[in-house]
Amino acid sequence: MKDAGTLFDEYAEAYEQALSNAIAPSGEDREYFAEGRVAWLARCLREAKETPRTLLDFGCGDGATTPLLLAALKAESAVGIDVSAKSLEIARKRYATAQIKYELIGEFQASAQADLAYCNGVFHHIPTAQRTEALRLVSGALRTGGLFSFWENNPWSLATRYVMSRCAFDRNAITLTPPEARRLLRSGGFEILRTDFRFIFPRALRALRKIEDVVYPLPFGSQYQILCRKMQ
Repeated sequence: MKDAGTLFDEYAEAYEQALSNAIAPSGEDREYFAEGRVAWLARCLREAKETPRTLLDFGCGDGATTPLLLAALKAESAVGIDVSAKSLEIARKRYATAQIKYELIGEFQASAQADLAYCNGVFHHIPTAQRTEALRLVSGALRTGGLFSFWENNPWSLATRYVMSRCAFDRNAITLTPPEARRLLRSGGFEILRTDFRFIFPRALRALRKIEDVVYPLPFGSQYQILCRKMQ
């Protein structure tokens, strides 16, 4: 199996098309899901009366979500980090600003100052034995009391399994169930604040999507967020 850096270097130029092909049965594009995740996170932070100013986008890929996070959360700065140098080249060309920068994970200096870290669909690409180390890097970037918005694909969802089977860079991924993810986060020194499930209905059934705002504690969505807090 290829390591994630090699895999995503190979797919850097074709990533958007490959992902679009995989999620096509939903009737939506990648922006719909990215904007939905960020909007849900913003809602959770408002409810918790949290206003993070400095952000870490862990496993940022081609960087498309980083500016969404900065704008939606009204933050001051963000750093996106990734293992794929080629993906980061694209990120810098498209999205780098005075407030947003991108770095290779191997060159990133964790300073325990970030208010919030975010990741989406990253940990299922990390070998099981290396996940604790990856989580340690996230924790090292966060201040004590900082928040981690951990998004993953829900393997309990048949729709998720189908989409991942269609995606070339997801076929060898090792998914995490929500209980597995919570155990990992707790073992890394995080307090679990909430677990939410999102994205149940495809575009053809979009009239039903308001239901998602009511049933989010139930494990029906194709993705889930675990919002947690660094304890020490």
